[in-house]
Amino acid sequence: MILRYSDWNEAEMSRQERLEQLFRLFNYLLLKVSGDLEETLEIMSTLDERHNILGDMTMEEFIEELKRAGLIREGNEGEGGGLDLTAKGVRMIRQDALREIFGSLKKSGPGEHDTPHSGSGVERTGELRPYEFGDQSANIDATSTLGNALRRDSDLDRFSLHEDDIRVHETEQQTSVATVLMIDISHSMILYGEDRITPAKQVALAMTELIATKFPKDRLHVILFGDDAREVNPAEIPFVSVGPFHTNTRAGLQLARQLLKRKGSANKQIFMVTDGKPSAMFEDNGRLYKNSFGLDPRIVNKTLDEAVACRRENIAITTFMVANDPYLMNFVEELTRANHGRAYYADLNDLGQTVFVDYIRNRRKTVRAGRS
Repeated sequence: MILRYSDWNEAEMSRQERLEQLFRLFNYLLLKVSGDLEETLEIMSTLDERHNILGDMTMEEFIEELKRAGLIREGNEGEGGGLDLTAKGVRMIRQDALREIFGSLKKSGPGEHDTPHSGSGVERTGELRPYEFGDQSANIDATSTLGNALRRDSDLDRFSLHEDDIRVHETEQQTSVATVLMIDISHSMILYGEDRITPAKQVALAMTELIATKFPKDRLHVILFGDDAREVNPAEIPFVSVGPFHTNTRAGLQLARQLLKRKGSANKQIFMVTDGKPSAMFEDNGRLYKNSFGLDPRIVNKTLDEAVACRRENIAITTFMVANDPYLMNFVEELTRANHGRAYYADLNDLGQTVFVDYIRNRRKTVRAGRS
């Protein structure tokens, strides 16, 4: 293997750092415009004309850097040519979303999400306790166990080991979680001059990346709910946009419950990000019933029935409200009471941190693990 070295160049280092910042801006703008690559590059070109964000690079050179990094590629001529986002580009959007959210968390915030309950897991806490029937022999601490036996009787000719001498390492039980993240895509998520869908997509992308890299035994499903509800593949998240939809919360909860029924995990939960009260539902004949005025008891009661059904199946619902509409808050209060769940008013700037803290907290099981 031949290794080549060159002198460190401060200018090149700053150029690389600037390029990484431009990539992050590029990824954020992609989310804002629902993955429209052409529009993203046009926005960056405009920003460069007004604020010289590219420095000494031209727009053509920046595009070449994106290609060189494997984030975009030339499209197939049969598909109209142009530029396409690559799988690596989508992955980098997820990584940037995760980095931004975790970078905002305090160092004293949550790290690895083990349970606080002692059990027969594989992670040692550093503490010792007396042996109990069923403890694994691999967790016996030989030093303290032999020390106890010798303190009881230091004569090696009469050495014997009693059960009271044995000390074992305390362990923490790790658990897996099945989570459904529900994202409201009703039209209000981009109305009134406030972009609520982009932070919601960042949360979905970051959670996808977190679970894939840190907690692969966990399962995450992402559901979009507007007039209806549908599951989306994580690769589709950057391209999600809101529509002229109402808010069919009931359909979202129904689909979430169906997905979680298939999971064997002991911990099942629904995270719902929404900015509006339920305003639609499907009737028994399949017709979409809509009412955007106030809290329609017909819609609310059917939605609360789903919250109760989730509770009976041990599925906790945590609602993150990204608006403080009185009708929404009244509904969420009822839903939380019916499900025995939780609810937060989440500022858009802190939505990611709020969701992640609760995700890690919710992984904790409330029962001590049995011993093998």
